[in-house]
Formats: sequence, C-alpha cells, structure tokens
Amino acid sequence: MSVLSAKYMHDEAAAFEHVEAMLWTDGPVCPHCGVVDSAYPLTGVRTKASKKNPEGKERHGLWKCRECRKQFTVRKGTIFEESHLPLHLWLQAIHLMVSSKKGISSHQLHRVLGITYKSAWFLTHRIRECMRDGALAGFGGNGGVVEVDETFIGKEPGVTKAKNARVGSHKMKVLTLVDRDTKRAKSIVVDDLKKSTLVPILQENIAREAYVMTDEARQYQGIGAGNVFDAHGWTNHSAGEYVSYEDSELHTNTVEGFYSIFKRGMKGVYQHCGKQHLHRYAAEFDFRYNNRSANGVDDVERGQIALVSAKGKRLFYNQGA
Repeated sequence: MSVLSAKYMHDEAAAFEHVEAMLWTDGPVCPHCGVVDSAYPLTGVRTKASKKNPEGKERHGLWKCRECRKQFTVRKGTIFEESHLPLHLWLQAIHLMVSSKKGISSHQLHRVLGITYKSAWFLTHRIRECMRDGALAGFGGNGGVVEVDETFIGKEPGVTKAKNARVGSHKMKVLTLVDRDTKRAKSIVVDDLKKSTLVPILQENIAREAYVMTDEARQYQGIGAGNVFDAHGWTNHSAGEYVSYEDSELHTNTVEGFYSIFKRGMKGVYQHCGKQHLHRYAAEFDFRYNNRSANGVDDVERGQIALVSAKGKRLFYNQGA
C-alpha cells in the first residue's frame, strides 16, 4: 500500500498527530520557553468567522504551555511555520520530493496538490532547506577512497561565452565528493575551479589519510604523497581512460554516476536554476543519494528523515526569492 494513502496524508488532525510524534519524541515542546511535556491540547478552538466560513475553521494541533501560558503548534520553529497550506499537503509534497529520483518541478506540484505555482515554488525551497546539511563531510577516514569531480550547470550570471574560452568557463560550477565506503556524496557550488579554491574545500571535508581519486585536471595535481592527502590517483579521461589500466579500483565512475542523475534532473525536470538557489538543488540530490535504497533507506524512511530535519530550518520568502 502506498504511503500516499495513509490517513495523515489526507486528514489534517492525523497529519498534526504524525508530525508531533516525529518531532516531539519526549512530549510537546514549548517554542516560547523551551519547557518539555508541560502543555495541554486546546480543543474546539476555531478561526475567526468569515463569509466563506461563518463558523470559522477548526484549529488543529493547538497547545497551551502551563509554564508561560502561551499557545503554539508543532509548526512553530519549522519549515511549516506561518504557512497557510494544510499540513497534510506539506506531507504529500515532502513524500513526492523525496521519492522522485530526479526531482519534481514546482509546476507539477502545483497541479498535483491543487495550490498556486507561487506556493508550490516556495514550498519546494523550504523542503530543500530541510534536506540541506551544512556539516563537514568527514570523508575518507581510515584511508578510505574519496572520488572528486566537478560539473557545469546552466550559465554563470553576468558572464558571456567568450571565443576560444575554456570549456565551461561561462557556466555555473559544482564540485562533488563521494565517499566510496559510506556511499555518501556532498556537493558544493564554487565560483571557479582554481586549485586555490578547490584544495581548501577538499581539506575541510576529506581526511588527510584518504585515498583521493580524480581525473587528470591540473588543479588536482600534486595533492597526494603527503602534500595534502596521503594518496592521490587519477585517470586520463582525455585519452579515453576511465578505469586505470594498472588498478581496476582507480576510477571516478561513482561520482560520474551521481552526476548522471543530478544533470538529468537539473536539465530535464528543473530546466533552469539561478545561482542563488543552486546550493539547495544540489543539497536535494545529495539528500536522495545519501538516503537511497542502496543505503538501506526506502521512500517512507526517507520522508521521515526529511521531516525530522524540518526543525529550526524556517526559510523566509525573501531568502528563497
């Protein structure tokens, strides 16, 4: 049975109960004073009456703190805060985003959920924000293999394609690291592909004892043999070598596989992305890659992981615009 048929995907009261169970594992947490499990539910409370709703609408999930005497819901302090969309539609949107391998466009969501395109666009950015993990990767511990590569997306704002310029110089650039042992990826939007830009990022996210694998790009030359990392190997893509003739384990095919999904999604589903938003799209693909079925995570669990990460990640419209 599909999770979309679950009661909390269609019933507002059940949706609040589900989110509360996921975010308040030790009981309701007052966002005003921080006291845990010292609140009681308010039942029968309705919104202000209007012409369309003479009796008002029932307010679901409303609590009152016994300590500070203030009211709150589980939406407070999450990506759902100050949203007028029903919570069950949020849960549907989260499931659709985490279970769509190449993503789902805001236009598709606005048609499926029956909401405006503007609401769907902002909703998707809020969900991407809860997928985003700003922590350092810590890849390659105990001498593990880390593959590194970069790709080009769209067009760099304010840059025109110059004649005889280097390939991709006018495009936005994304650097991706993949830990072959943990099967996890991290993507970072970068302004350029200079060695002085990339090496500090690699040092922050990769352990010194790691075995780093790249292609033959000049910016990676000289980072092995203890200079930056203990070991560095590369394949010569320009010569048609994608797996080392001497060592079959020496390749960057894993990160290339990540890019095959990332670029199909960015080109085929999202089609256009401004640079100010690219880091969130990259985080979305990282999230699904890191929590895929090969890592033992199914669609339901992936949605639960995203939901738990909704706390403390409110995004305002002027931040998403």
